[in-house]
Amino acid sequence: MGMGWCIGLIAAGGILTFAVDWHADGVNVPLVGLILMAAGFLGLSAYVTVFKRRRMQPPPPAAPVVEEDHRFVR
Repeated sequence: MGMGWCIGLIAAGGILTFAVDWHADGVNVPLVGLILMAAGFLGLSAYVTVFKRRRMQPPPPAAPVVEEDHRFVR
């Protein structure tokens, strides 16, 4: 899931939890909204964690070791 989907789940869950006043038989609408918000927060945290891992730069390579040949020095 991308960041947009996660924010959309959080928004839809918030609307179902706090702004909807109707009731359906057999469905707890505020609970569905809380589940959607939880899924959105979990997805957002996973996305940010993976994105942060991708942005981290590897350490710079070590300087090459140059060995000099001292056999032919006069």
